[in-house]
Amino acid sequence: MRVLGIDPGSDRTGYGCVETNGTRHRLVTCGAVATRGAVSFADKLLTIHREIARLIDVCHPDSVAVENLFLAVNTRSALKLGHVRGVALLAAVEADVEVAEYSPAEVKRAVVGYGRAEKHQVQQMVRLLLGMKSAPSPHDVADALAVAICHVNHLGPLGRAKAGGTRGTSWRRLKL
Repeated sequence: MRVLGIDPGSDRTGYGCVETNGTRHRLVTCGAVATRGAVSFADKLLTIHREIARLIDVCHPDSVAVENLFLAVNTRSALKLGHVRGVALLAAVEADVEVAEYSPAEVKRAVVGYGRAEKHQVQQMVRLLLGMKSAPSPHDVADALAVAICHVNHLGPLGRAKAGGTRGTSWRRLKL
């Protein structure tokens, strides 16, 4: 099973694809979509959408897991983050890939065991879980990988076995 994790950000959106057989996790790819500061916000959204759509096409994930919006003091920043999350979700839905969302506390709890873990703790646990030589950097990349690992853990052994490496079924195809 493959999961593409996304940590949305208007200046840098982290991504990380993890493959699992149910017991061991393997890094497929990771990085960040960096948008230039001088371009318009609409152009940043277009760049992020195109890159996530390209990653979905290349990685063929069974699921896309996105970090959920948390309570923000700055309303303007929260709105921008919501737009970035929107284009990430749109890219996944356009590709007919199952989408899951997790709060930062859920991600930290699933990866570190403590919902208020610090950034460096998340980076080190991701490094250990994926057998990486060094901690993923910048923190957006580590957060995206943590979101993917959180989703794998959330599915549990039965969910991972059901997925069996095949693409998930979209709720749009469900006949009621």
